[in-house]
Amino acid sequence: MAKTAGRALRVAVAGANTAAGREVLRALAERGPPLAEIRALGPARLAGQELSFGERTLRLAGAEGADLAGLDLVIQAGGAAEARALAPRAAAAGAWLLDLSPAFRLEPGVALLAPDVNPRALARAKKRRIAALPQPSALFAALVLRPLMALAPLQRVVAVSLQPASGAGKEGMDELYAQTRASFVHEIPAPQHLPKPIAFNLIPQTGGFDADGETAEEALFPRELRKLLDPDLRAGCTALRVPVFVGEALVLHLAFAAPVTVAAARAALARAPRVALFDRREDGGYATPIEVVGEEAVSVSRLRRDPGVAHGLALWVAGDNLRLGAGVAAAEAVAWLAREGAFPE
Repeated sequence: MAKTAGRALRVAVAGANTAAGREVLRALAERGPPLAEIRALGPARLAGQELSFGERTLRLAGAEGADLAGLDLVIQAGGAAEARALAPRAAAAGAWLLDLSPAFRLEPGVALLAPDVNPRALARAKKRRIAALPQPSALFAALVLRPLMALAPLQRVVAVSLQPASGAGKEGMDELYAQTRASFVHEIPAPQHLPKPIAFNLIPQTGGFDADGETAEEALFPRELRKLLDPDLRAGCTALRVPVFVGEALVLHLAFAAPVTVAAARAALARAPRVALFDRREDGGYATPIEVVGEEAVSVSRLRRDPGVAHGLALWVAGDNLRLGAGVAAAEAVAWLAREGAFPE
């Protein structure tokens, strides 16, 4: 049985200045467990910047060299390099690290936390005291696939992940804004942070390429799904950067070991936590990324039979990569860690 939350926690959010970090602060203020202390950490050059935490205002402190003594938990909302630098310091201070970057997601002894998907993941993480959140696309897919897997064994997942500019950080959003604005007065400027222009365009690259020609996000997606759902699951992904500021979408083609009717899938998804079924077979009877911004559930639309495989379904998924994929996911993970006794009394 899950334990009840104990004492109030002392928490720091590193990378609090990022879009994901701001959403983490917002969600902790709204729904997190009781906090005795909350600190906002980030680049030293931005020290003193004001950030909102509910009705309070926090001042950003430099993360490098910050004293972590006495903290129960450090939530890392920056990049992988920042996470790897922060991990030994958090461990030395006796604090848990909850990482939103890809730095530790697949390492042994690190729990990949999604309380609505894999509630038993925590047990294997207590020794290293490091937990990670899945990338939004893997989280959104897992939320949808878990209830469907109760209907029949899932054999294969083929995904197209449509990732917004915010997935590339503030620089990605700034580039989309600048290029879109410039397009109305002169030529779109050359890209500075993304590999090609993002305004009015699609870029089939999210991260660097590996020896097999997969990008970083494409390689992570199936491995994270296997860690969240089933180590034998076959999955593949093509990831694109799209000219959307916030809101991520997935096209999923699924193959099951036994027949799964659309009606049964619809019923299972309608009961699933963090899933909103919006699927009307009419013009506009589906959710788009702009419509799910601020929502705390993934939206499932275009649910139909896939005639290309023996027992196939196809569907469209959309969710807020910042609100749900970062803020709510982090706050729920912290509350879950507290209930499960991760922090001593």
